[in-house]
Amino acid sequence: MINRDNTVTSIEKEMKQSYLEYAMSVIIGRALPDVRDGLKPVHRRSLYAMQQARNDWNKPYKKSARIVGDVMGKYHPHGDSAIYDTIVRMAQDFSLRYTLVDGQGNFGSVDGDSPAAMRYTEIRMKKIAHQMLADLEKETVDFTPNYDETLEEPSVLPTKFPALLVNGSSGIAVGMTTNIPPHNIKEVIAGLTALIDNPAMDIQELMEYIPGPDFPTYGHIYGTKGVHEAYNNGRGIIILRAKVAVEENKKTGQETIIVTELPYQVNKAKGVEKIAELMR
Repeated sequence: MINRDNTVTSIEKEMKQSYLEYAMSVIIGRALPDVRDGLKPVHRRSLYAMQQARNDWNKPYKKSARIVGDVMGKYHPHGDSAIYDTIVRMAQDFSLRYTLVDGQGNFGSVDGDSPAAMRYTEIRMKKIAHQMLADLEKETVDFTPNYDETLEEPSVLPTKFPALLVNGSSGIAVGMTTNIPPHNIKEVIAGLTALIDNPAMDIQELMEYIPGPDFPTYGHIYGTKGVHEAYNNGRGIIILRAKVAVEENKKTGQETIIVTELPYQVNKAKGVEKIAELMR
């Protein structure tokens, strides 16, 4: 067959090259976060558009629909629902350990309720989000042309804190996936400071500062084997359990189990249904 350079090549070779280019496009352009700022392109573009619109933490809220329109029209022409879903997740305190967007209105719930339409909700950046965009005007990172080459956007955000470790990330690309849990920012900073002072520090010593993930819905990590495996090998299974308390009714003497903390990403309503099924 004749390829794009008007040279003859085998179908097998062309398929390998085309698939590799497609895979890299998905990996870099959509599915996996950049380790430098912990963000996927749609997250990065949303925060940058909010900064450009002066949608700051100490300014009045702006309609979500306006920000979604800016992101889609200027930087991310892939449909409004994907952009709004991204912004909603950055505002949910049960999804992110440290939320980046301050939302006003219905942004969904841990029961799996859908957020209100973008025309009803309002948003602005959280104070911590400004630390991800700080010094952007000082040419701290490279800028690249947007999709129609009429504007420029940052290739990565400067990010003054280790966002990938702090908020974690998940994504499914072509032939690979990632699922990084969130961590406590104080523990991460303490660990990084210790690592700077002692670059020869091993994983076991580092875990004295960062003992494990820290999820926004809290809960208990059942055993530390999976944490050790993840930190040492990059792969590990972490089992989470809800935190419960047993309360006794003084009048009837009946005991009630109260769930105070949920495992991360567990739908509360479905969890209640599952418990009811097991009781039958």
